Amino acid sequence: MITALVDITEDFPILKRQINGHRLVYLDSAATSQKPQSVIDCITKYYENTNANVLRSVHTLAEEATVAMQEAREKIARFIHANSYREVIFTRGTTESLNTIARAWGDKFLKEGDEIVLSPMEHHSNIIPWQQLAKRKGAHLRYIDLNKDGAITIESVKKQISNRTRIVTLSAVSNVLGTINPIAEVAKLAHEVGAIMVVDGAQSVPHQPTDVQNLGIDFLAFSGHKMLGPTGIGILWGKEALLEASDPVIFGGEMIAYVDRENATWAELPAKFEGGTPHIAGAIGLGSAVDYLNGIGMSRIEEHSRELAQETYQRLEEIPGVIVYGPPYPRTSVVAFNISGIHSHDVSQVLDAQGIAIRAGHHCAQPLMRWLDVGSTARASFYLYNSGQDIDALVDAIKTARRYFKL
Repeated sequence: MITALVDITEDFPILKRQINGHRLVYLDSAATSQKPQSVIDCITKYYENTNANVLRSVHTLAEEATVAMQEAREKIARFIHANSYREVIFTRGTTESLNTIARAWGDKFLKEGDEIVLSPMEHHSNIIPWQQLAKRKGAHLRYIDLNKDGAITIESVKKQISNRTRIVTLSAVSNVLGTINPIAEVAKLAHEVGAIMVVDGAQSVPHQPTDVQNLGIDFLAFSGHKMLGPTGIGILWGKEALLEASDPVIFGGEMIAYVDRENATWAELPAKFEGGTPHIAGAIGLGSAVDYLNGIGMSRIEEHSRELAQETYQRLEEIPGVIVYGPPYPRTSVVAFNISGIHSHDVSQVLDAQGIAIRAGHHCAQPLMRWLDVGSTARASFYLYNSGQDIDALVDAIKTARRYFKL
């Protein structure tokens, strides 16, 4: 039996809810995580006591807000082991971060005939920006073959990387399969041919220690709302030299150094990429979420996420008629499955009637659904507030669903 990581459920107000007369079993953290009271209080405190715009005014509230946002940026830089806070750009989330890389670096440096290497397991946010970039520049997409269980091997990566490769982009963890990809090894292969390595960290940064230096990558994108922070805030991390060489994509207030009637010059990093009023409360809230995660320890969270996912995989495989996707080991945080004879949406509704929240659909990964030869899957995803009791509830509910549909 997997126990709770620590006694933290009291920190999450929403977990006290009853859904259809049952305790809430929240198994949809890959879509968005729940928020601890400390993060909620931090955001409320900002609006009640410090609300002002940053970088613009010299009155007390503005200076307090500016300091608070800068402190959050520095916390996040330390959290991912960035060389400098200058490398940490606030965005609206992983999607905006990846689009920014494609526009800021890709539009400037990609040429006709160049190649972008990616995998069919990617979230749409790590496919469509590269599709559009390839169309704009006359470049080509090359997809890494997956093993039968959905894993990527170094051998399969080597087959797709060539001297024409300029961008390699992968999710560190699949949002459907729970696959843990060999990012550091792939980054070395990318650099051997002069390509950059872009990582979608939406599902990895919340669940495991992240050291961009040890990974040897060039860009990292992730979202605050999947790691206990508020929605609408995310991070684009990039090596300082690459960010300096790239062009801004949002033009307006506070991202400039000088403007006259005909021309403008850009502010220093990170302001260069943060035109307009930022999501100040979101940034400060994300800083608070980082404090909470650090207080527990990312290594402990990583071990807990893997234990939950691996036990769930094993127990679901034992249920007649249940098909589980992805490798049994190693895996983390998410378990996608189907029940023969029941549509995933119906599975989700039956589970919701028992207070269990999962996701059903294509999970913004339609190429992967086609590779799996399914239209959709059900998906249970775990985080630090889940325990073995939640797995028990899920297993019991799936058995109930089979009985309900007379399977």
